[in-house]
Amino acid sequence: MHGALDDIFQVSSLSGLAHTIQLALAPAFLLSAMGIILNMLTGRLARVVDRARMIEADFTPRDHPNHVHQVTELRLLDRRMTIMNNSIFLATASAVVLCTVVVVMFVAELIGFGFARTLASLFALSLLLLIASLVMFLVEVRVAVRAIRIRDELLERS
Repeated sequence: MHGALDDIFQVSSLSGLAHTIQLALAPAFLLSAMGIILNMLTGRLARVVDRARMIEADFTPRDHPNHVHQVTELRLLDRRMTIMNNSIFLATASAVVLCTVVVVMFVAELIGFGFARTLASLFALSLLLLIASLVMFLVEVRVAVRAIRIRDELLERS
């Protein structure tokens, strides 16, 4: 019975199983980096949300001198939240696809099926989603930096 299972799973030794696990987990190291990126993105989103809540708490009526500035800033924060949400979605989708690659790679190695092209395509898709997420992050940073204008008189330039 034991030999039949080894034939089914094509793992004839402990070293064979270790090799199978190594093959399946190689892309998983990228998941650690994705976790760090997701943590950074969600932290940034949280700060934008906190700033929006602070403005909402002190929101002034239409006839107040600060009203126009508050509305402008809230619109900017809303745009930044949308961009960050899209970036988080793309990074999460990338991680899900990569997890799928790891599982399929492990199972395919165990049962002896060759899904090399499919796995390569899924891995490439995962990287493309990650690239798109990072581009969205870059866009959000550019929007944030453009919004921060320090008046020249405060910079005391000669």
